[in-house]
Amino acid sequence: MPTQAEKAHLFKTYHAQPGAFLIPNPWDAGSARLLALLGFKALATTSAGFAFSQGLPDYGIDRDALLKHLRELVAATDLPISADLENGFGDEPDTVADTIRRAAATGIVGGSIEDATQRADAPIYPLEFAAERVRAAAEAARALPFPFTLTARAENYLHGRLDLGDTIARLQAYQEAGADVLFAPGLKTKEDIATVVSSVDRPVNVVMGLVGVPLGLRDLADIGVKRVSVGGSLARAALGAFLRAAHELSERGTFDYASEAIGSAEINRLFQSVVAPKDDRKA
Repeated sequence: MPTQAEKAHLFKTYHAQPGAFLIPNPWDAGSARLLALLGFKALATTSAGFAFSQGLPDYGIDRDALLKHLRELVAATDLPISADLENGFGDEPDTVADTIRRAAATGIVGGSIEDATQRADAPIYPLEFAAERVRAAAEAARALPFPFTLTARAENYLHGRLDLGDTIARLQAYQEAGADVLFAPGLKTKEDIATVVSSVDRPVNVVMGLVGVPLGLRDLADIGVKRVSVGGSLARAALGAFLRAAHELSERGTFDYASEAIGSAEINRLFQSVVAPKDDRKA
């Protein structure tokens, strides 16, 4: 198995290669293994998807639970993993730095810090303080014994603040504070994404899987996007199928949903192909 440092160096190279790469978001060990089987070369966690899997709303997970989740995902696959670390689980820069250190100890090779406060009355940190938080995260990342890829997120668009100028100013400040990758989730037009890409000097991550955003990987690569994640959309797709089946059971008492379900034999075959090599190494 590759070491954490080897995975970290490999993850860095993906951001320097031509074109854009996909980094899908599993929500548990099983979905991580399936994505690895499909040939994806790196994974990113989803705080929303994990929270939903625990029967909680987004942002309903505490730091200890997240760290346990990260260890489980790292153990499930040899792929580099970047973690959604929300806002660092606290306001103060020292707390953000501590979260980076604790998360890195789970085996991940990168992570994101957002500028959302999780408070309805003031949803986004003031710019100067937000940049200070990113700077603390970057300093903690640089002190690690491997190249941790730090992503800084400007959350304006997810909180109804559709201000492209302020979003770009934030990403530029986070770039200066030491972020390796920049991310403004919620952008929906090719023009806005292109403007962000041309306004910064770091790889840009874009999240897809949003309703009403008809852009493909090639479209995004053509405008200079480097990394494309899908957030909680895979988890929501799975839960959507589950709820449609459950509604059929409760409302109609029929079982037609089973015709679209993947067979047990196929699922067993897929998972056996992942776990067998590891079992053999233990023998």
